[in-house]
Amino acid sequence: MRSAGLIRGHWAALRALLVFTVVLGVGYPVLVWLVAQIPGLHGRAEGSLITDAAGRPVASALIGQSFTDAAGRPLPQYFQGRPSGAGIGYDALASGASNLGPESIVDMPDRPSLLTQVCARSVEVAQTEGLAVGAGGRPFCTAGGRGAVLAVFGPRGPNGTVARPTRVVSVNEPCAPGSAQFVSGYRGVRVECARPGEDYSAGQIVPIRGAAAEHPRVPADAVTASGSGLDPDISPAYAELQVDRVAKARGIPAEQVRAVLRAHRSGRLLGFLGETRVNVVAVNLELDHEHPVPGCCFDG
Repeated sequence: MRSAGLIRGHWAALRALLVFTVVLGVGYPVLVWLVAQIPGLHGRAEGSLITDAAGRPVASALIGQSFTDAAGRPLPQYFQGRPSGAGIGYDALASGASNLGPESIVDMPDRPSLLTQVCARSVEVAQTEGLAVGAGGRPFCTAGGRGAVLAVFGPRGPNGTVARPTRVVSVNEPCAPGSAQFVSGYRGVRVECARPGEDYSAGQIVPIRGAAAEHPRVPADAVTASGSGLDPDISPAYAELQVDRVAKARGIPAEQVRAVLRAHRSGRLLGFLGETRVNVVAVNLELDHEHPVPGCCFDG
C-alpha cells in the first residue's frame, strides 16, 4: 500500500514536470519568438542593429561607441558621445557607472573625484570645440579643470563648521612653483598648497563656487556618464556645440550637418518621458555615407 502511494506520487510529479517543461521550456519561448517577429518589434528584438550602405550590421542604435584615435583624442570629423565608465568605454560586458556621487569632491591619490572628472572633461570639451578661453568653466571648478575645494582648519562652532579659520589648504589643485591658487585667501586666511602625503581629512571641506556662469556653455551630458555607460544619445545642445567642428573637418556647410542631426533626433518617449536626444552612432554613420572624409570611414 505504501509503495503504491509512493509510485502515484512520483508519477504525478513526473507528469507535472513534463507539462511545465512543455509549457515553459517550449511553448513560452516560442510565443516570445513569435511576438518578436511582429513588424515594429522585430528590429528591436534583433538588437536594434544599424547597417551600412551594403546592408552589413555595423552597430547597435542602443549602444554608444568611442570615436577617438589610438591615443584617445576625439576624431574631429565625428560627433562625440557622453563619457563612458563601462570598461575601456562602451563595453557591453562591463556595463556600469563609477558609483561616485555628489559627495565625491576630494581627489584620492589613485583616483580623481567626480567633481574633478566633471571639471576636467568640461575644459577638454571646450578646447576640442574651439570655445573661448574660460568657456569650459563650471561652478565649483578651477580654471585648470579641478574641483575647487578647500580644507579649512580652526575652532568649530556648535553646528560643526569652522567659526574662525586658522589654516586653509587647496586640496585638489596641484601647486606648481610660482603659481597662484584658484583663490588667494579664504575669510582673511591665505590659501596654502596641499603637500604630498599630508592628511587633510580633519579639516572642514568647503567647495568654492567661483564666478562661473549658472548655465555653462558645455552641457551636463558632455561631462557626465550615463548609469549604464552605454548611452548612444546626447542632448541637442551638445550636438549643436559640435556642429562647426564636424562641418569644418568634412568640408561641408554647417547646415548640412544640422540636417543630419534633425533626421536622427528623437523626442520624449510618449511625449513626456525622458528628454529630446540625438543618436550619435546613427549620425556619424550617415555622415560617413553622405559626406565621407577621404581615407577615413566608420567601421563600427
